[in-house]
Amino acid sequence: MSDFNVLDYFFWLLLIIAFAMEAWALIDSLTVPESAFSAAGKWRKKMWTIVLIVTAVVGGAYAVAPAALGASPIALLLGILPVAAFIGAAVYLADVRPAVAPFKKKNGGSSHSGPYGPW
Repeated sequence: MSDFNVLDYFFWLLLIIAFAMEAWALIDSLTVPESAFSAAGKWRKKMWTIVLIVTAVVGGAYAVAPAALGASPIALLLGILPVAAFIGAAVYLADVRPAVAPFKKKNGGSSHSGPYGPW
């Protein structure tokens, strides 16, 4: 790790940011009720949870690999697995999360609130 240059540290930072995004997607999916996924016309919660667990595990492994193994972050980032993990989390955050957001419980689960606010 002592022979890393500035570019290696930059790509390592990208791996860490990608892992943070994958973890955020996983945590967010766990807070959404099961019925929200079917109401929004998306995959079931169980399927998204499995996909996002795999993406978080892969992203975490690739984020710690430069420190643990001394591997080049540039070579790791150009592999297919970290790219696929990032794409999986990005699809959830860009497509599924906005679709299921109106169905998340807010304000203590008030029954007098619609998707555009209270009524």
